[in-house]
Amino acid sequence: MKKHTWLKFGTLIVTMLLGLVVFSATNVHADKKEPHYVITTDTTYAPFEFQAQNGQYVGIDMDMLRAIAKREHFTYKLVPIAFNSGAQGVLSGQFDAIIAGMTITPERQQVYDFGTPYYKTGIIAAASPKSGITSLNQLRGKTVALKTGTGSAQYALSIQKKYGFKVTYFNDSNTMYNAVALGNAAVAFEDDPVMKYAIKNGIKLKIITKPANAGQYGFAVKKGQNQELLAKFNAGYAAIKKDGTYDKIVAKYLGAKESTFAGSAKENNSLIGLLKQNKDQFIGGIIKTLQLTVFGIIFATIFGVLIGVLAVVPNKFAYGLSSTIIYIFRGLPLLVLAFFIYIGLPSLTGTKIPAIAAGLITLTLNEGAYIAAFVAGGLKSVDVGQMEAARSLGLPYRKAMLKVIMPQGIKLMIPSFVNQFIITLKDTSILSAIGIIELTQTGTVIISRNSQGFRVWFLVAMMYLIMITLLTFLAKWADKKFGNN
Repeated sequence: MKKHTWLKFGTLIVTMLLGLVVFSATNVHADKKEPHYVITTDTTYAPFEFQAQNGQYVGIDMDMLRAIAKREHFTYKLVPIAFNSGAQGVLSGQFDAIIAGMTITPERQQVYDFGTPYYKTGIIAAASPKSGITSLNQLRGKTVALKTGTGSAQYALSIQKKYGFKVTYFNDSNTMYNAVALGNAAVAFEDDPVMKYAIKNGIKLKIITKPANAGQYGFAVKKGQNQELLAKFNAGYAAIKKDGTYDKIVAKYLGAKESTFAGSAKENNSLIGLLKQNKDQFIGGIIKTLQLTVFGIIFATIFGVLIGVLAVVPNKFAYGLSSTIIYIFRGLPLLVLAFFIYIGLPSLTGTKIPAIAAGLITLTLNEGAYIAAFVAGGLKSVDVGQMEAARSLGLPYRKAMLKVIMPQGIKLMIPSFVNQFIITLKDTSILSAIGIIELTQTGTVIISRNSQGFRVWFLVAMMYLIMITLLTFLAKWADKKFGNN
């Protein structure tokens, strides 16, 4: 195939991917007079931010932000993501601000500007009642659980030498609590109101320390930026503090019964009850997972076929380019690639990339590299005599490849294509780390509300197995109908 043809094809793919970013990013609010911001939060941090049964994000921080936005006349898009990723996203320019129970510390004040402190807290440690641990003096040689990037983790590290414990990290509070409850870690360090809320709502831990290292929560923006938003937050907070709205919000969540937001014990202790209670969230998670899978495999296939064909073109440059692309994107862990595209690139370019666009680009590059490898292998497995015969009949290289080699190679690749479809479906779960609410993240958000880890993960596992089983039947059908039988 002529080099300029491949260049056109490559340009088309790049244009499609860039178009996807631009299309997703074009969520402008030109028709609105009110300023619009992108604000991130960690929606697994009850009672400050979590998802209620109706799918709405609620909590002290969420209700406070809604009240302030209404008073100060601005709109915002809320992006749920792991706390540490959200904090990095603000610094990279991906988000305008973060509100996620973020403790104000001297280190953070070097890189963030904080609004008026809105909640005083302290850090406590909790252990399983079965562990027999009643004080920090019993932690020597044991492992404690910490949440990545949090003030409680920083405090725990500051006393690590004194008490001689080891540490392990988690991205969300509920997984950290369950690690301790199941005996995989000795204690967990957490902010006082968050830990107490979790225990009140079913987490089987006991508090073994008094609050220490008291601090204040703050609304944060990147230092020197989004000062208008910061001023609006401060003005709005002062207003809701003065008229009692803020105190009502705090009382609403700290004094809430378990069933208020998490559902009744009867519903939570039944798989059927959990399905009925969270059916809309589960359906939404499944739809998002399938959307990512379908569009991801389409883009990855186009990209992979292009790169795979380049590997068999009798051209050293094309072969070298193909080999390099396959080596890089097949070698990079999917999570690292996702973070680089979603958080790393915006810090370099100053352009925000929507999570869904970053997720699809990640799948395209990573899955496409694997597809390219087996496309190249499939084409090379076609007997070399087929090309020689086609050329001897007067067919140019391009036509011989399209009409003779590729049809035979594709038959050999059908099972690999469908298998890659299944792998892509499973790989979408990793994209929950950049805030995409697919099926895995849906499970995490539900658990943060009702603490039903075993039952919710069982349901999520069954949903994945059903989807994969259907795809396996598709693979067998495709292999039988189109395969080289």
